[in-house]
Amino acid sequence: MYFSIVIPVFNRPDEVDELLRSLVDSEFREPFEIVLVEDGSTILCKDVAAKYSPELTISYYFKNNSGPGDSRNFGMKKAKGDYFIIFDSDCIIPKQYLSVVAEALDKNYVDCFGGPDQSHESFTQIQKAVDFAMTSFLTTGGIRGGSENLAKFQPRSFNMGISRKAFNATQGFGNIHPGEDPDLSMRLWKMGFDTILIPQAYVYHKRRISWQKFFQQVNKFGKARPILNSWHPEYKKLTFFLPTLFILGFCVAILLMLLGQFLPIAVYLLYFLIILIVATLKYRNIFIGVNSVIAAAIQFYGYGIGFLKAFFQVEILKRDPREVFPELFFKV
Repeated sequence: MYFSIVIPVFNRPDEVDELLRSLVDSEFREPFEIVLVEDGSTILCKDVAAKYSPELTISYYFKNNSGPGDSRNFGMKKAKGDYFIIFDSDCIIPKQYLSVVAEALDKNYVDCFGGPDQSHESFTQIQKAVDFAMTSFLTTGGIRGGSENLAKFQPRSFNMGISRKAFNATQGFGNIHPGEDPDLSMRLWKMGFDTILIPQAYVYHKRRISWQKFFQQVNKFGKARPILNSWHPEYKKLTFFLPTLFILGFCVAILLMLLGQFLPIAVYLLYFLIILIVATLKYRNIFIGVNSVIAAAIQFYGYGIGFLKAFFQVEILKRDPREVFPELFFKV
């Protein structure tokens, strides 16, 4: 099996340098190629690609900006492999990653897989806190694909693989962003393809993040989900409503507190205390624990209000998502 690693990039040569360095250190001994797709960048990574070309088989392409989904499709069309592995440019790849994937696919071949993300020791405190919020079973990390027990696994495009056969059948990602990866998963299911989680195929997802950027990101995630529900109603899950219900419940708890009823708000405070304790123990750092509480609060609030807004516009009023939320769609 010949792997083609497809990496879309936009103005991030330093990230690409770090990612390619990690692939140089890979223990995988079979040949593989890397396809770098520069998505209309003004700060290019062409020199970074040339720097690693003596050690890695790299193809570099520049195209006009059309978003990450279309750039991944562009890269897969240019790739030579029979199985594509897709990374975001802000990932660091453990040396055993490709060996783990190859072994898993040899034992149980599937046309699409995804892997989790973990926190790297070099991450900042905020990056580690955001990683906790995005992956923990205590937060929506357990809802959005962190556990196969909750639903059929929906691979995320920062760390996923797809066969050439499945890509040709689906034509890859759509132009919604975010949400292009679960949309692809659901279209694959409708065509009879399976998706799985390979738990040991993790990457270090070094999200470039601030609290404002994190809010914008999760708010878009929230907006995208009702749109996906309207496109694929057979895959709706009640769990998708939980962040919105969490926020509405918190508002009710505040109101009841003002009326002298303290039990509901105490339950919320206990929940955030548990996050503080678990995150602090995981990272052995109280400041990361505190930041994890902030990250979880932003995640629930941003996703919850985004979901509520899109649910009302798309599911209730039946408005065209592309007209109501043009910021979620790239023009290809």
